[in-house]
Amino acid sequence: MTLLTCAAVRRRLPAFYDRELGVGELIAIESHLHDCPPCARDLHALREIGEALRAAAARAPSDDWTGLRSSVVSRMRAEAHESWTARAGRAFDDLHLVWIGLASTVATIVCSGVVLSMLHFASPERQDSLAAVIAVMAAPSGSDLNPARLDSRIRVPSVPENGIVSATLESSPMKGELELPLSAIVTREGRVSGLELLNKAQDYPQVMEFVDALSRGRLEPAQFGGSPVAVNLVWLVTHTTVKPKT
Repeated sequence: MTLLTCAAVRRRLPAFYDRELGVGELIAIESHLHDCPPCARDLHALREIGEALRAAAARAPSDDWTGLRSSVVSRMRAEAHESWTARAGRAFDDLHLVWIGLASTVATIVCSGVVLSMLHFASPERQDSLAAVIAVMAAPSGSDLNPARLDSRIRVPSVPENGIVSATLESSPMKGELELPLSAIVTREGRVSGLELLNKAQDYPQVMEFVDALSRGRLEPAQFGGSPVAVNLVWLVTHTTVKPKT
């Protein structure tokens, strides 16, 4: 059974008195009136006013009042039902709905705050963080965060004649024929980052020292439209021993 507050019952007393409510509401209001003397007094006063008005009203021809009562009542009910006060009253009749709405709003605000704090305080060095992923997706192609792939329109990076990379290649302690497949990112400044040996079978100390030395070097950056761009590349370093004729 629906439990109604005193304010809700008082708003429905005229309709209850005229028996214009549904069966469920009639039962709920009668139950409330049985246990609430102030609301019962209001109903009694309403009955006395109705009886006084009927007693004072002069009798008129029945055809003058045909349809008047139903028309007035329907208009009054429609206006009262659509008023802001009536809407607010219906919203607060069931308080549990109000609490559910407030709890949902607070939960949404808290979750939004947590997500924003994660985005704000996430370390940019962590590649698996949500902030890093969003930063990479938003970065333009060819930037250091979003390197481009080499194609026919991009001039590939080159090794400077005098530099760490050239000196490392010339003074390599490795002997014999050797091919090192490497993957790397060359930034717009020519720095080598993310240098990785693709063939793990060659993971012995001399090779790793060679790769480490290359990672500290700088290249001439790739060019696109006359401007430097960052690129992803696969770098094949070959080392060949040339033997003289005998």
